[in-house]
Amino acid sequence: MQISRSGSALLAAAVTVTLSVTALPAAFAAPSASAVISEVYGGGGNSGATLTRDYIELANAGDSSFALSGFSVQYLPGTPSAASRWQVSELSGDVAPGGRYLVAQAAGTGGTVDLPAADATGTIPMSAASGTVALVSGTTPLTCRTAGDCAADTRIVDLVGYGAAVVREGSGPVTGASATASVARGASLADTDDNAADLTAGTPAPVNAAGETSGSEPGEPGDPGGPTEPGTVRVHDIQGTTRLSPLAGRSVSGVPGVVTGVRTTGSRGFWIQDTAPDDDPRTSEGVFVYTGSTAPAVAVGDSVLVSGQVTEYYPAADAQSLTQITAPLTTVLSSGNPLPDAVVLDSSSVPDAYVPTADGGSIESLDLDPAAYALDLYESLEGTRVTMADTRVTGATTAYDEVWVTVKPRENPTRRGGTLYRSYEDQNTGRLKVMSLDAAQPVPVADVGDVLSGSTTGVIDYATYGGYNVQATELGTLVDNGLKREVTRKQRSGELAVATYNVENLDADDEQAKFDTLAQGVAVSLSSPDIVSLEEIQDDNGAVDDGTVGSDATLKRFTDAVVAAGGPRYAWRYVAPADGQDGGEPGGNIRNVFLFNPDRVDFVDRPGGDATTAVKAVKTKKGATLSVSPGRINPTSTAWDNSRKPLVGEFRFRGEPVFVIGNHFASKGGDQSLHGRYQEPVRGSETQRVRQAAEVNTFVTSLLKADRSARVVTLGDLNDFAFSPTMKALTSGKVLKPLITTLPAQEQYSYVYDGNSQTLDHILTSPAIRRFDYDVVHINAEFADQASDHDPQIVRIDVKGRGHKH
Repeated sequence: MQISRSGSALLAAAVTVTLSVTALPAAFAAPSASAVISEVYGGGGNSGATLTRDYIELANAGDSSFALSGFSVQYLPGTPSAASRWQVSELSGDVAPGGRYLVAQAAGTGGTVDLPAADATGTIPMSAASGTVALVSGTTPLTCRTAGDCAADTRIVDLVGYGAAVVREGSGPVTGASATASVARGASLADTDDNAADLTAGTPAPVNAAGETSGSEPGEPGDPGGPTEPGTVRVHDIQGTTRLSPLAGRSVSGVPGVVTGVRTTGSRGFWIQDTAPDDDPRTSEGVFVYTGSTAPAVAVGDSVLVSGQVTEYYPAADAQSLTQITAPLTTVLSSGNPLPDAVVLDSSSVPDAYVPTADGGSIESLDLDPAAYALDLYESLEGTRVTMADTRVTGATTAYDEVWVTVKPRENPTRRGGTLYRSYEDQNTGRLKVMSLDAAQPVPVADVGDVLSGSTTGVIDYATYGGYNVQATELGTLVDNGLKREVTRKQRSGELAVATYNVENLDADDEQAKFDTLAQGVAVSLSSPDIVSLEEIQDDNGAVDDGTVGSDATLKRFTDAVVAAGGPRYAWRYVAPADGQDGGEPGGNIRNVFLFNPDRVDFVDRPGGDATTAVKAVKTKKGATLSVSPGRINPTSTAWDNSRKPLVGEFRFRGEPVFVIGNHFASKGGDQSLHGRYQEPVRGSETQRVRQAAEVNTFVTSLLKADRSARVVTLGDLNDFAFSPTMKALTSGKVLKPLITTLPAQEQYSYVYDGNSQTLDHILTSPAIRRFDYDVVHINAEFADQASDHDPQIVRIDVKGRGHKH
């Protein structure tokens, strides 16, 4: 299914009677007399679908509550490859006897009907036609990829394979799943460990723990019959002194407050704030009231009484939760009331420390300390009105109408107005994402360094992307700081200019405007380097998955655009990947590519390089050469599973050999977030990048062993920071020098993420390269209008040893 960012669904965490569950014996997840997977639907948001999201529904066939704390649902593609991994959505709460439990998964761009309020929410993009879903006692990803191996895993409570799934129960998978059909058990919830017999395809019919379906709605704000006098519970009682409500799962009645913000799109609802706060700084006085697919029928300034159920919504598996009142019944007492004063966020009110530690565990149960930690402060203000003045933009306006600002203008500023990400331990606590609640006053199109002058006021919220944010009811006025795109100097005749540029999934079917803008970056901003190492060049038909692996049509269009922009006629070299083995967008077969100007530099072709042949360093009387050129570094190593393999080429400039290694290491996908509930977060993807760095380091070491004066340039999108273990592994033995650290500290960045200016792209050189001029050319990452999310880099090398020494 196609995925887009969309409004979140509800996670209901109910108070439960804990049921001890013993891992089931193998045969295959012995038939369950209690919790089963009752329905699976992977077509949400697909073309032709009615529902907007995928989902997994659980049911309880037993006569006592089934506690789900510590359980998960997990998904595996129907025909798993060696690179396929089980994806995990953690669960909480319980399933009542005879009840249902709804786990919402990824949303697509199609469909018109929302799921009922979900009891848990994951982000798994399930296939509409084929896949395997497991209910698992535990949250560690399964590792089995065959029916036999999975049958031996006693953690699996129930398992459903559909379509052409290899992993399934019994004689075969249940068939018939599609964009318009789910697979579901009958009313008896029979589980005989035979998917084909136990489930059938039919119209999707999701049901949540409250018994709501996709055709039912939560109670509508303004409904008659609600209380007319405040109840005994106030907002600060709901919020409590930790990140979790002490009333989660309980019903509350007549909670008083004034409406401070209304959201009519995405996750619809409104915020209320108590006008009679307590004196505990840990307890928030605001809370979100979730109305589902019903548009809120209240207005800012209404004095209301809200009844409903208190829940904790988790927008992602590792995220913190958002405390909500769901299925609300709302009584409007009066309108036009003054709003509570907004809390001022600035350098003096926001702590310098970012978040408490739980040694990698959850911080949810820790008492908040808003005077000590920024994330504790923001949590203590969840749902509360805040205001900030004259905030500088640190992350440009996105396609989703979001902009990142800082309330701490002196916190690690970059030369061009951003906020530098310096280390894992030194987080930038003043960053906040801002979105507008007023369609008539959208977030302005802003670049890094611009300022929202005056007051920006709104409500503190929490979301998957970016964590704590301000849902603005009032925006400051944009002051344009006039940020300019940089142009680096032209290389001198005796300098070899080598650049790296991530062109973000470029394929031959992209619009000409994308080719033209990227080509302008090469020909003008980079002043036509002699060699350009490109990352994310796709095959000639992009995401069409038909076995195409060549990219010559893509490169022809790109090099033609460079000529049209005033640059040279580049030639190119690459090694085509094996279909579907190098990660990236499915079907796209991204790879690293060398462009070179044949009028300035020669490429040394040595035959034999292909997707699986490893390039070797060869020692000769005249120095080092390559066994194949172009070639790939140890491409069959598991370090490169589902990831781009480094491209190695041998060049000659003015008769001197130069070896260039183009890289695109594994992404950070799957890492726990900086703002999540697990602290410190686990950087799970780092393990593969460290192994990849070690492979490149071993190859460079072999080159230098063949010729200690070999000139080696290693460059590309390494997807990691200068202070990371990846960089330590890559530079081990001092065989490579990272050039980013030669710049002034305020200029050490090439990428902006969540308002942090950071470095994922790098150029490194071997010891023989002693005289160079290095530059990060800022043309994309700081701008709302960008051809790529990465800035290119360039190094100009005096291969004869003349020029400036760095």
